[in-house]
Amino acid sequence: MKCDFTRWLPAIAKTPHQWLSTEPNRKLVLSVAGVAAIGGLALAPTAAAASVTSGPHAGAVSAIELATGKQAADPDPEPAPDSEPAPTESTADPDRSPEAAASDTDGTNSPTREQLIPYGVQGAQSYIQVDDAQRTNAKEIIEVAKATGVGERGAVIGVATALQESKLYNLGHLGSYNDHDSQGLFQQRPSTGWGTPAQITDPQYAATAFFEALKNVNGWQELPLTTAAQTVQVSAYPFHYAQWEEQAAELVAELW
Repeated sequence: MKCDFTRWLPAIAKTPHQWLSTEPNRKLVLSVAGVAAIGGLALAPTAAAASVTSGPHAGAVSAIELATGKQAADPDPEPAPDSEPAPTESTADPDRSPEAAASDTDGTNSPTREQLIPYGVQGAQSYIQVDDAQRTNAKEIIEVAKATGVGERGAVIGVATALQESKLYNLGHLGSYNDHDSQGLFQQRPSTGWGTPAQITDPQYAATAFFEALKNVNGWQELPLTTAAQTVQVSAYPFHYAQWEEQAAELVAELW
């Protein structure tokens, strides 16, 4: 999260307390020493982008204002037909196909490449070796993608974003290496309203915050990965997310 938009991002979700994990010791936050121990990988220039000075992307402003209730709802929505079933507590994405929804529940079907990368990758792709900690964090992102209803494609966007932002390490405050106060898998910033340091370094909280914002980006399912990620992240390097789409898809296919 790379710019000052405190004025319109007091909270990413309408009810963040509902998904804030309270389990003790469920996360490992890497300190400066921990990052040094992994050979400086997360300190590469692509791990934390510089500040944006031109202001947030209009799509991000609209999405977060809607999520936080600052954007007015449609004053004249179409009435629901009488035959429409009553709302349920399901978080499933209504735009997803029955086949894709079935793959979530039966536990037997891996996502197809068409589900993971429906529009093909953009540009040259990057790969890194992932260790157990990174794989665990990717799995957490995938589980939250299922819980929030963004499905396989959302999971790819989330994992690719975390690969770019933190190389899938749950980063604590890195002192002089920090981009402002960015922390966690998605390098979210407490000062811009993503949550407290403890919250944004909780992988479940951080991933839920990311996906709740993504869901409020109009037509995110049809956007190129880098556009969808950038609309939420507002990075100074908006095209860097694209390079991780292939590896993110492989991780989602493996861990789904």
